[in-house]
Amino acid sequence: MASSAPPPSSLSLSFSSSLPRSPLLEAAAAAGRRGAAVSLPAPSSRRVVLCASAPPARKGAGAQPSPPSSAATKKRHWKEGEYPGISEDSAAAANGRRRRPPLKNVKKKLDRQGNAAAWACTVTEALSDRILKKQWMEALEVFDMLREQPFYQPKEGTYMKLLVLLGRSGQPDRARQLFDTMVEEGCEPTSQLYTALLGAYCRNNLINEAFSILSRMKGLPNCQPDVFTYSILIKVCVDSSRFDLVESLYREMADRLITPNTVTQNIVLSGYGRAGKFDQMEKVLSGMLESTECKPDVWTMNIILSVFGNKGQIDVMERWYEKFRNFGIEPETRTFNILIGAYGKKRMYDKMSSVMEYMRKLQFPWTTSTYNNVIEAFADVGDAQNMEYTFDQMRAEGMKADTKTFCCLVRGYANAGLFHKVISSVRLAGKFEIPENASFYNAVISACAKAEDLLEMERVFKRMKDKHCCPNSTTYSIMIEAYRKEGMHDKVHDLEQEKEETVLDGSENEYDLGPESAEDA
Repeated sequence: MASSAPPPSSLSLSFSSSLPRSPLLEAAAAAGRRGAAVSLPAPSSRRVVLCASAPPARKGAGAQPSPPSSAATKKRHWKEGEYPGISEDSAAAANGRRRRPPLKNVKKKLDRQGNAAAWACTVTEALSDRILKKQWMEALEVFDMLREQPFYQPKEGTYMKLLVLLGRSGQPDRARQLFDTMVEEGCEPTSQLYTALLGAYCRNNLINEAFSILSRMKGLPNCQPDVFTYSILIKVCVDSSRFDLVESLYREMADRLITPNTVTQNIVLSGYGRAGKFDQMEKVLSGMLESTECKPDVWTMNIILSVFGNKGQIDVMERWYEKFRNFGIEPETRTFNILIGAYGKKRMYDKMSSVMEYMRKLQFPWTTSTYNNVIEAFADVGDAQNMEYTFDQMRAEGMKADTKTFCCLVRGYANAGLFHKVISSVRLAGKFEIPENASFYNAVISACAKAEDLLEMERVFKRMKDKHCCPNSTTYSIMIEAYRKEGMHDKVHDLEQEKEETVLDGSENEYDLGPESAEDA
């Protein structure tokens, strides 16, 4: 953000400053500032005609005959409608000696417009940078500054990105305020914008508010819900184990002739798998295999592998991997990252290394998620040496660390008892401008609890609230357990009361649907 201009300095009254300057010196100084050489104008033999006709010459003995010149030839100095004080020759000579003021004025105007456009371009880039870094407070500040400019007109895409950012940052109320401001300023809401607002509520498990947005959309002819709207609602219901609502949403989609797509079916697959409803999961998968409109894709493969990998059922995961390959579905980088994470959690380091070598052989790039899975595998067992080696290799290859990277580092150092390195990791995360979400604060609070430093734990908890990061059930569970261990029952009681008042169950879940999510559609 541009800083305000400093106040003008006071004028210095001295003897030298009170002397009048020569016009030639002033012209030379001005030209020197422009970087141009100063030269005196050459004497001209012509005079600018200031009237229509010259007075007759007086006759006298001392009068000298005037030399013949082109000026003696009678010619009309101007045409009808032209300015009658400048001849054609004098105008040409004047234009040759100095720059025409109209062009100069136009140039100044264009420069001002160019500077304004450049400023707007720079601030717009700053807004995009804040959104990319998930810095929602800074993004709103830059956006408010842009809105104050008369030449800036926010677009639908800008509101969409901000609504999604606020939803992912746990700020559904601010998302609603932004949406209302958008409508007040005359921006016509669309189905996509309503879906983004609905997604903000769903990401924070506000199911009732999300359904109220759905009802409002139904009453607006130009904002009717589509398959992406229903997919987001189905996801929050699945993640909350509200499968009764899932069935009712499916019936409503059928009444509106909205066909579930592969994204919708993948969401339901993932929900059934996490809930351990494997019979329903296989039923949905069989329906996808028989369908002609929503065939299983690589994301279906990733979901099934992730379900069994997270449950530690490695043999079942490997069998499904071969089945999907026989269906003609080729793995991608995310698929291999899921396998690496599953093998790492079971401490099957040989298979984890084999998958990484296989990725190199097939020229699949190692991504930030790849390194995060390896770092997490060593962090779970407190292997600080291999964890640091992986992190150093990650940085050497130019991979950008993210919030999960530092969550794993903090947790790994805490498991290894290296609490001084927990502090250095938090400082490094601040240096890299890593977004501080609930998972990050939970990792730091857990490290403080393991170090039995309850005072520092309370400081981190206060900072979490000051940064408008809502504590979730995991946050309160860690702190309650730490206080209970020390016999601080009054603190336990206070936190339990606060948890009932403020925590929304499931608010820590990330409602990312992948590249084909409703927000990205």
